[in-house]
Amino acid sequence: MSQYKNLREIAKLHATRAHAPYSGAHVGAAIEMADGSVFGGCNVENSSFGGTTCAEQVAIFKAISEGKKQLKRVYVYTQAGWPPCGICRQIMSEFAGPEMEVIIGNHAGEESVHSLKDLLPLAFTAQEYHKR
Repeated sequence: MSQYKNLREIAKLHATRAHAPYSGAHVGAAIEMADGSVFGGCNVENSSFGGTTCAEQVAIFKAISEGKKQLKRVYVYTQAGWPPCGICRQIMSEFAGPEMEVIIGNHAGEESVHSLKDLLPLAFTAQEYHKR
C-alpha cells in the first residue's frame, strides 16, 4: 500500500469533481502543507481556454486563502499519470523548497515521486527576483 494513500484518495476524489467538458481530462490534486493540513483541488475548464485553472492551482490557492503558505508535498492524479504543467510547477516553487515531493499517480495505482527541483530545474524564485 502506498505511503501516500490519504493524499491519493483525496486527489482521486477531486478528479471526479473536475469540470472538463472540453478536454475530458479529469485531474485531481491533494497538497499537504508543512503543518499537516491537506487541501484538494480539481481542474476547472472554461470555454475561453485561458480561463482554465489546473487542479494543483485550485488546491494551492485554497490553502493560501486559509493562511497556509508552506507546501510539504503535492499529489497529482490523472487516469494516465500526467505530471503537473509548467505553470503549476512555477506556482509550487513560490510556496515550497526545491526538495518538496511531487507524487504522480495513475488509475493503475502506479506512482512516481520527484523533487520539485527535478521537475523545475533553474526555477525563477523569490530569491532570484530579489537579486535584481
